[in-house]
Amino acid sequence: MMVISLYTSRLVLAALGVEDYGIYNVVGGFVAMFTMISGALSAAISRFITFELGKPDKSKLPVIFSTSVNVQIIISLIVLLLAETIGLWFLNEKLVIPEARLNAANWIYQFSVFSFLVHLLVVPFSANVIAHEKMSTFAYISIIDSLAKLLIAIIISVSSNDRLIFYGILLLVVTTLTQSLYIIYCYRHYPECKYRLGLNKLLLKNIFSFAGWNFIGSISSILRDQGGNVLLNLFCGPTINAARGVALQVSGAVSGLVGNFTTAINPQITKTYAANELKEMRRLLYLGARFSFYVMLISSIPIIFNTEYLLDLWLKEVPPHTALFVQLVLVFALSETLSMALVTGQLATGKIKKYQIVVGGLNILNLPIAYIALKKGLIPETVVMVSIVFSQICFFARVFMLKDMIDLDVIDYLKRVYLNVFIVTALSVGIIYLATPHIANPVINLIVSCVSCVLLTGLSIVYVGMSKQERATLSSKIVGIRRKFTRHD
Repeated sequence: MMVISLYTSRLVLAALGVEDYGIYNVVGGFVAMFTMISGALSAAISRFITFELGKPDKSKLPVIFSTSVNVQIIISLIVLLLAETIGLWFLNEKLVIPEARLNAANWIYQFSVFSFLVHLLVVPFSANVIAHEKMSTFAYISIIDSLAKLLIAIIISVSSNDRLIFYGILLLVVTTLTQSLYIIYCYRHYPECKYRLGLNKLLLKNIFSFAGWNFIGSISSILRDQGGNVLLNLFCGPTINAARGVALQVSGAVSGLVGNFTTAINPQITKTYAANELKEMRRLLYLGARFSFYVMLISSIPIIFNTEYLLDLWLKEVPPHTALFVQLVLVFALSETLSMALVTGQLATGKIKKYQIVVGGLNILNLPIAYIALKKGLIPETVVMVSIVFSQICFFARVFMLKDMIDLDVIDYLKRVYLNVFIVTALSVGIIYLATPHIANPVINLIVSCVSCVLLTGLSIVYVGMSKQERATLSSKIVGIRRKFTRHD
């Protein structure tokens, strides 16, 4: 999926051109800002479904599911109303879009809105699949989605229509079809996924109470990410949006590896809390944070060390500022990876009022500080630099607040997780910088550099980042795989 996603991005950028690609990213990013309304409720729904599956008695699951679907229908109608009023006004009056492409921008906006609504309505179904830990189903649907988007990129590359509009139409079709697979699968495999009319008032109150405080976290993340994208558009224009869009494509492709890892471990974190197995929950938090970071690190370092040459190979036309955006966005993704398991642990407890006020409040500060930086004339990449700083501040805030929530040993966690990954990262970067030879032939130099990055980072992770028990487990897994291949031969 990572390789397919990167190649798809190359084709799309080549087919649309820098300006249209930038327009697509800023318009699609603006539509994504509506997740400040839906994101909190979606997180609440996923949490309630997973939490209930962790209990011995699962009789409430059908009620939770049906109420969740009805909630998403109501939220979808609200999002649609806002998108077709305030959203349209902002698109046409405030965003910096060339007059000749304003009509196309409006079309892509409509397709993005309806794609977003499809995702929104399918949340209870996809949450059920993940909560039941059916990772093979999740993987197959994700692969189908990636292949379909690759096909779209190929089609628009040879299309004679307005490619931006045609791209939006095809994305909407693919989104509808792939998301429908979750609905079909759930109806066939899970009895609780039979839709019933009506709303359970007590459950509705609990969901909205949870979502109400979680809304602070959702809005702060959206304002940080998509608000920053809009600021870049207002100050720098769609070309910089294209550069940031390419960076996010790279980060998204690499983060997909981490996302699949955390998707697998997150239900276990919530279920152990529901079963009051706090010791096991804490073990999963330690494990999830470290190994999520390791997966991201070993994937990111080769790109960070070879950004400019990889971009030249990957893209036919590289937008200005793209290389530094890619490097900074990957550093930001690494920083955020450390907090993924902590966020799941916090949501599992349901005690999120104080947590969201503090962490959400910190994240909201990204936008005004980024605005001041751009107003002062600093480089566009400053927006991402600000996000990295606040990401680290939020990490420490999460750790200290989870001390009271789940009796997390702060010093032990910082030592075994934060210090551990810091040493591994510093050691990997230092050795790679000093030991990797520079070869005159650029292709051979790239191959040697990437192999060196992966090998040296891998060795640092195994011999410095992993405990003796973890190395023994890894060794036994490798032996098991080798025996399977030997038996097959």
